[in-house]
Amino acid sequence: MTGPEATGARPGAAPVRGKAMGVDLGERRIGVSVSDSGGALAFPLCVVERGDDPAADRGRLATIALEQRVGAIVVGLPLSLDGGRGPAAVAALAEAAELAAAVAPVAVVTFDERLTTVSAAAGQRAAGLRTRHARRSVDSAAAVVLLQAWLDAGRP
Repeated sequence: MTGPEATGARPGAAPVRGKAMGVDLGERRIGVSVSDSGGALAFPLCVVERGDDPAADRGRLATIALEQRVGAIVVGLPLSLDGGRGPAAVAALAEAAELAAAVAPVAVVTFDERLTTVSAAAGQRAAGLRTRHARRSVDSAAAVVLLQAWLDAGRP
């Protein structure tokens, strides 16, 4: 993982402590992970199936954040391999901004997610998971990889 990018973050603000939630935005599903209360380890939480109403999807994520009592939500930013912002990254930034408005005052940050889904899928294959369930659970596994990378980077 390379440098973080933030959205809705306050310059010079102290890092957010406590639980954090990772969000891997997919076209059909949104993978969700959560950290322990000490903010050291990330765990899979659930997969949100996207509906026809993006506001309802954001509402479900906001409900999860409230239920989990998180201090920050980390949204995966799918940068191009060269670090540029393609259409997927622009869409993720817009979705992160809309999520930030829905969950305020919870901090919403974006973090480089290049290859998180690839890494999560490789881990599942190595563990022998090759079923339809594995394809569905790769979304939450990718959210774990994303959130753990952000935690390991010092919660920037």
